[in-house]
Amino acid sequence: MTSTRKAYFIGGGIGSLAGAAFLIRDGGIPGSQISILETGSLLGGSLDAAGDADHGYSMRGGRMLTTDNYECTWDLLKSIPSLTQPGCSVFDETLAFNEKHVSHALARLVDRRRAKVPVASMGFSMHDRAELLKLVNSDESSLGSSCITDHLSPAFFETPFWFMWVTTFAFQPWHSAVELRRYLHRFMLEFSRIETLAGVKRTVFNQYDSMVVPLQRWLQTQGVHIITDCTVTDLDHKTEGGMFEVIAMHFSLKGQPESMQMEDGDLVFVQNGSMTDSSSLGSMTLAPPKLTKAHNGSWTLWEKLAEGRPAFGNPAVFNSCVAQSDWASFTVTLKDSDFFDRMQRFSGNEAGTGGLVTFKDSNWLMSIVLAHQPHFANQPPGVQVFWGYGLFPDRIGNFVAKAMADCTGAELLQELCGHLRFDLETVATANCIPCRMPYITSMFMPRAPGDRPLPVPPGTKNFAFISQFVEIPLDTVFTVEFSVRAAQMAVYELLHITKAIPPVTPHDASLHAKFDALVKAMR
Repeated sequence: MTSTRKAYFIGGGIGSLAGAAFLIRDGGIPGSQISILETGSLLGGSLDAAGDADHGYSMRGGRMLTTDNYECTWDLLKSIPSLTQPGCSVFDETLAFNEKHVSHALARLVDRRRAKVPVASMGFSMHDRAELLKLVNSDESSLGSSCITDHLSPAFFETPFWFMWVTTFAFQPWHSAVELRRYLHRFMLEFSRIETLAGVKRTVFNQYDSMVVPLQRWLQTQGVHIITDCTVTDLDHKTEGGMFEVIAMHFSLKGQPESMQMEDGDLVFVQNGSMTDSSSLGSMTLAPPKLTKAHNGSWTLWEKLAEGRPAFGNPAVFNSCVAQSDWASFTVTLKDSDFFDRMQRFSGNEAGTGGLVTFKDSNWLMSIVLAHQPHFANQPPGVQVFWGYGLFPDRIGNFVAKAMADCTGAELLQELCGHLRFDLETVATANCIPCRMPYITSMFMPRAPGDRPLPVPPGTKNFAFISQFVEIPLDTVFTVEFSVRAAQMAVYELLHITKAIPPVTPHDASLHAKFDALVKAMR
C-alpha cells in the first residue's frame, strides 16, 4: 500500500536535500509528500554560490572532498544524474573530472619573504611526536571538553604540519581536542600527502553548482515541494507514553504567520543550528556588517526545543563565543588573466591543480585557492574567479592597518598583493566581495557528551535533527559527509529501513598503515 505520510524538512541545507533523496530512494516516500522549508531564497545552506561577472561572484566557502572518505555522500551522488553529462551520475562526472585535473600543490606554504616553505618534513620534535601520539591514542571519554592546547605544547603550533593541517581543516588551538582526535583518525591518509593535498577531490564547478543544483533538480522532478522565504518559528508537541511527538508547526511564509497540523505518521526533520548563521557580505568599498545570532534566528528553534530536554543537546556550547568561532572569507572576480598568470608562474601550478596557498606569517593567516576555470556554471570566457580566507579576522593586517573583519574588498586585495609582492595593477579589474561568518567553526567548540543530540534523540516518535551539531560516532564535522550521514541515519531510523548505511572507512584500523602514515608525518 502506498504510504500517505508526509515529511517536512526545516532548513534547506545539504542535509535536508540528502534526507529528502533518501526518503524517496530508500524509503519509498513519494516526492510529492515531501516539503523543504527554507528561510532564504536559495537552497544549499553553507554550500552556496551566487553572482555574475558584472556584479561579482561570491561563495562563503568550499568543503574538502576525498574519495577515500565521504562514503554516504558518494553513495547518494551515484543516484543523482549529472546536469552536464547525459547518462552519468554526479559521482561519475566528479570522478572523471579529477582524473583529468590531478591535485599536486607546489606552493602550500609561503613565508614573509614570499619564499616557498619546504614541507617534506612536518617539523616535529620528539616531544611533539609523543604528545600527538598520546592524543591520537586517547579515549574520547578521557578528553572530555578539553581544548587542543591542553594536549599539545606551544611549539607544535609553529610546525609546518600545523599550518598545513589548520588551514586545510580550519581548526584553531582553542577548539575541541575530541574533534581533532577524530580528524586525525578519519583523515589518517592525509598525513602522507598533506603537503601536496593530493587526496583532495574537486567538483567540476563550485559545490553549489555541481552538487546542490543537480540534487535539487532531481528532487523537483520527483515532486518535492521547495518552499523558500519560510521560517519555522515553533513546533507544538505532545508526550504520550514517554514519546515526544511533533503535532503542529508554526512558520512565517513571505512575512505572513501560518500554522500547519501534523497528521499521524508525518515526520519532521530539523536542521539545528547553522555554521553560516548571521553571515554578511561587503563590497569593494564596504566591510561586511557585524551580525549576531539575533539577526537571523537560525539557532532559535533548537534553543526552544532543547530547553529542559537534555537529550536535545546544548546549543549554548556552540553559539556563545563568536570570538572563538568566526573567520572571514572573500571571493575575487577578475576580468583579465594577469593575476592567474602570475600565480601560475609563482606557484608552479595551473589553476585547479594546486591547493591552498597559505601565507604562514600573515597576521590573518590568509590562504587563497585558484580553482579550475570556469568555477561558476554561468561564468563567461575571459572571467576568472578565486577564493580566499583568513583564520584570524580580529588581527591587524601586515600591509593594511585594520582588522580583516573591518576591511573592504579593496583593502583585502591590498593585503594579498602585499604578501605576494604583486603590484596593485595586477588586480586592477578585480571585484572582491568579503564575507564575515561569526559561527563558521562553532561546531569545533569544546564539548562534553550530550552537548550534541543524536540524529533521532531517545524518546522521540516522529522527529529528528540533521546538521553539523548532532552526534555521530567516529565521523567528523565541517564536512559535507557529516550532514549527509546524519540525514541518512535519521531517515533510516524513523522509517525502520534495514538497509546498511555505508560505514565510516577504518583507514586507521591497520596498525601497519597507521604506523607508516605517522612515521611519514613525523620525519
